Amino acid sequence: MSVTADPASDAPEARISDGGKFTQASSYGDTLKLWRSAEDINAWVNARFEYDPARAIQLSETQRQKNGRMPILAPEVFFAAPRGVCVDLSRFAIETLRAIDPDTQPAYVMIEFDPVTIAGNTLRRHWVASFLREGQHYYFADSKRPGHIAGPYGSTQAFIDEYARYRGRRVVSFREVDSYERQARTMAPKQLGVDRP
Repeated sequence: MSVTADPASDAPEARISDGGKFTQASSYGDTLKLWRSAEDINAWVNARFEYDPARAIQLSETQRQKNGRMPILAPEVFFAAPRGVCVDLSRFAIETLRAIDPDTQPAYVMIEFDPVTIAGNTLRRHWVASFLREGQHYYFADSKRPGHIAGPYGSTQAFIDEYARYRGRRVVSFREVDSYERQARTMAPKQLGVDRP
């Protein structure tokens, strides 16, 4: 695996050469009965995931402003045709790991890089999946490194620092979130002159 990556793309640099055997059944639902860990998901991702550069452009900030939001692939859809971008892959990994091993507390890590422009489209966000094991942090389902599990780390900040060096891009910010969907802000209801005892 290369030490540094092409900073202008979320496409894979290389595959893990010995990704190991992966297990799957004929359907996503039946496969969930076979898989037990992030490593099972990871082996399948290494063997099956294909990056979709056209979809990356469709999901760019520029296209979202013009055309609105596009749906992120549901795990069942992604399983049937494992082609997509970082957020599709991370959704698949997180929802799958939540189904088979929820104690690992799978979550999304949204990384905002300095923007790059590809064919007139601005791209800045990148998504990976995280999980916990024995108090340590691990990161996987990265479209840039399918088949790679990064960790253990003591914190997400430690991972981000190393990942920025690997990607050759400055990380502006990152967030650990439960969903890939943008959360609407809600305001607490006002207390209208109600006295509390």
